[in-house]
Amino acid sequence: METSRAGMRTLWVSLAVLALTTVVQAAVVLLSGSVALLGDTVHNAADALTAVPLGIAFVLGRRAANRRYTYGYGRAEDLAGIIIVATIAASAVLAAWAAVDRLLDPRDVTHLWAVAGAALAGFAGNEWVARLRIRTGRRIGSAALVADGLHARTDGFTSLAVLLGAGGAALGWRAADPVVGLLITLAILLVLWDAAREVCRRLMDSVDPALVDAAEAALRAVDGVLDVGRVRMRWIGHALRAEADIVVDPGLTVVRAHALAVAAEHALIHAVPRLTAATVHTDHAPTPDGDPHTPLAHHTAHPAST
Repeated sequence: METSRAGMRTLWVSLAVLALTTVVQAAVVLLSGSVALLGDTVHNAADALTAVPLGIAFVLGRRAANRRYTYGYGRAEDLAGIIIVATIAASAVLAAWAAVDRLLDPRDVTHLWAVAGAALAGFAGNEWVARLRIRTGRRIGSAALVADGLHARTDGFTSLAVLLGAGGAALGWRAADPVVGLLITLAILLVLWDAAREVCRRLMDSVDPALVDAAEAALRAVDGVLDVGRVRMRWIGHALRAEADIVVDPGLTVVRAHALAVAAEHALIHAVPRLTAATVHTDHAPTPDGDPHTPLAHHTAHPAST
């Protein structure tokens, strides 16, 4: 709940900042006719609107698990990531179309000082929002929010590129504005690649191998764990779940083996950031007669207390 609230606060604050920046830039676009600034404004507007699907995902993620969605609604955040990627792609298409149209039909850009000021305002607003989103996204483990922050950061640099277009226009190079518009399109495509890769990795249940290393080390440190088998993790929204196999003494009672599994789960939750639940399977070392199977092996599943 607390991580969802932190995500929502970040989204609403960034939405307000980017909406103000977009309104200022849109007014200057109407005044000047700058296609480079138009591309930047469209990108800013798209970035602001991505707060909507993310906000819906954070609200859905608060709902409790039920018999249909037994793991809860955390995956809604990954679906929001797909919408964000699609929004970035649409803004790239629109920016490219406007730039090519201006190259084919050149027009002068007016009020260059206003264009320069709007570009600086766009950079400042986007960089502030990018830092806020990336910091919060990494803290709560939200890949979609980090991707949105990277999107905002690219918007900031594309705003600076608008300054180049204004400078070229001031020197009499009419093609400077649409050329910068095409460069902005390229920058959008680069951030699209990064965001899509991050979201696809999350959809494919990718985790940082360092998290698996930390989990294995934590399990081996538990008194009574003789060895560690397979460890698996997956993200559900901005929370991690884990499944792990541990090897214990074949002479343990069922009660003692259960207590050891609980201790292993607690060790995992304390060692791995954003891990909220774990299922630990206890197995045993081969018995002296070589029989690898006894009634001891069992599964224990415990919801985490956070």
